[in-house]
Amino acid sequence: MTTTSTVPNVGSAKGANPLKALLDYGQSPWMDYIRRDLLTGGGLKKYIDDDGLRGMTSNPAIFEKAITGSSVYADILNSPDAKKLDAKGLFEKIAIRDVQDACDIFKTVYTSSKLRDGYVSLEVSPYLANDTKGTIEEARRLWKSVDRPNVMIKVPATPEGVPAIRQLLEDGLNINITLLFAQSAYEQVAEAYLAAIEARASKGQDISHIASVASFFVSRIDSLVDGKIDEKLKAGPDPAQKSLLESIHGQIAIANAKVTYHKYQELFGGARWKALAAKGAQTQRLLWASTSTKNPKYRDVIYVEELIGADTVDTIPPATFDAFRDHGKLRASLTENVEAARKTMENLAKAGISMKEVTDKLLVDGVKLFADAFKQLLDATGKTAGVSS
Repeated sequence: MTTTSTVPNVGSAKGANPLKALLDYGQSPWMDYIRRDLLTGGGLKKYIDDDGLRGMTSNPAIFEKAITGSSVYADILNSPDAKKLDAKGLFEKIAIRDVQDACDIFKTVYTSSKLRDGYVSLEVSPYLANDTKGTIEEARRLWKSVDRPNVMIKVPATPEGVPAIRQLLEDGLNINITLLFAQSAYEQVAEAYLAAIEARASKGQDISHIASVASFFVSRIDSLVDGKIDEKLKAGPDPAQKSLLESIHGQIAIANAKVTYHKYQELFGGARWKALAAKGAQTQRLLWASTSTKNPKYRDVIYVEELIGADTVDTIPPATFDAFRDHGKLRASLTENVEAARKTMENLAKAGISMKEVTDKLLVDGVKLFADAFKQLLDATGKTAGVSS
């Protein structure tokens, strides 16, 4: 095992810190990262103080890298109890402790933001993505185990996940809804949130403490669509079609996000929502996920710079977090050129590329990627501790 730290640099660029300034635009920067020494060494507290960090997300791939890439979990992995647990039980022991400690560090943010921020996310097993009942049971178990008011349980927006999300929100859990790619899927989870809050309100239950984010994945859309565009360009289209294809290259993910944000403003701006807001409910914010730039030809902070808007969250991986601190540029970009964004989406269809096929594939691939990462995580955890996976 190597002990080389992969914790990103903490500090501010010359002048105003663009990360901290995101708060002036109504956007909360969260970090897509967790690791034990970040929590115990004061790094997380420094991010909160210096960079305005407001929350944290985790996933199996992040934990797998943290466990295999360091010795910071040796106390648990080498403990006498380790061999009494299977790999999943051992991983949960590691993850729950990290999430609890991170929640405690973020408690001041949680309180000062009036329960708006300061959340740390923990994912249900990706193996349960197509199991409504299993998702509900595991989410409730993890919620109880972490036992912190500012934990969020991550549930994917699969067809089986949506009814689980609806039930868990009505139960009073904070839910981070993941693997959103399509606007239609977003509308389903927004409806699940509204219906759950209404159900609680109708029973006289408190709705002011429930928080939810709808995590809309961004860069993966461009990766898939750009590949399809490149294939069509290689086929030698006529000049008009070539021009159309080139005009939408690298444009779809941001356009899709802008159109979805406009839908968010509609859903949480009408009479139905205002009735719930009057009872203390908070909006289910859109969260931009998968915001690292996959294509080296694109600006390394493009998916942060182009998605700045009020009442949103951007969960940023470490390298992108550092890059935006260093040279990020700020403007209220999310509400710019919304009609042009709609036109871009129309042009995608004119170019013969189905957004539904793209988002359906991304959801299936996303579930598989998370499941594969979870298997890798369990294999690595079990091997490191010498237990069965």
